[in-house]
Amino acid sequence: MKTETTTETPMVDIVNVHKKFGELEVLKGISLTVPRGKIVSIIGSSGSGKSTLLRSVNHLEVIDKGTIMLDGVQVNRPDMTGLTFERHINHIRQNMGMVFQHFNLFPHLSTLENVTLGPRKLKGMDKKSANELGREYLERVGLADKAEVYPSRLSGGQKQRVAIARALAMQPKVMLFDEATSALDPELVEEVNQVMQSLAKEHMTMLIVTHEMAFARDVSDWAMFMDGGVVVEEGPPDKFFTNPDHERTRNFLRKHLDTNR
Repeated sequence: MKTETTTETPMVDIVNVHKKFGELEVLKGISLTVPRGKIVSIIGSSGSGKSTLLRSVNHLEVIDKGTIMLDGVQVNRPDMTGLTFERHINHIRQNMGMVFQHFNLFPHLSTLENVTLGPRKLKGMDKKSANELGREYLERVGLADKAEVYPSRLSGGQKQRVAIARALAMQPKVMLFDEATSALDPELVEEVNQVMQSLAKEHMTMLIVTHEMAFARDVSDWAMFMDGGVVVEEGPPDKFFTNPDHERTRNFLRKHLDTNR
C-alpha cells in the first residue's frame, strides 16, 4: 500500500519477500506496506501465492528472502535460533490474530473455552478474567448465548464467528483473514462478513485474503491482485475495482464480480 510520507511506523511492512516450495517459487519479490488502522484485501486465483503471503506474515511459512515487520519489529529473524527464536515468534503471534478457512476449533472445548484458551495459556490470564473477556468477545460477534455450547452444535457461520472471537481475545494489533468465508454455505457468508465490517469500522488493521469481490470493494482501503507469485496490480478500491490498468486484473474482476452479484 502506497501512503503519504509519514513518520508513523507501518503496522505491517513486507519487503521483497520470496518463497519457494521445492523448485516452485510461489512468492517472487512481494512488497506491501499496511498502515495501522487500514484494511488491505489480497485477491487472486488459486495458486497465485496470496495465502502463502498471509501465512508468511505470522511465520506459518518460512520465507527464503526479504523482511516482514510487525509494528517495527522484524518477524523473520534468521539471526535467531532455538528457544530464543521460539520465544520471539510466540510473542509476534500474540499480536496477530489469524482466522483460517477451516475454523480449527477444539471439539472437546465449549465455545467459551475455545475463546479463552489463548489468553489463559499464552498471556497467563486467570480463569475469571479470561471468562469475562471471552464473554465480551462472544457478545461482540453475536454469540453471547452460545458460550457453553460445543462446536458440534454450531453452524459453520457460528463456528467462524467463534474463531474470530478467539483471535480477538488475544487483543492483537492486526487481524489476518485467510479465505474466512470460502468454506461456508452462501447464506452464512454475510454473518461473518458483518463481523469483519464491524472491525473495519473500529479501525482494526486487517489483511484479508478473499474471493468475495463485492465485500473487498466495500471494506478495503487498498486492494492487491496477485497472479503467479507477483503483484499484478494494486490501488485504492474506487479505481481498482472500476478501472484497473491491467488486462489480467480486468479479466479476473469481470469473472468474479459477476459471480458475486
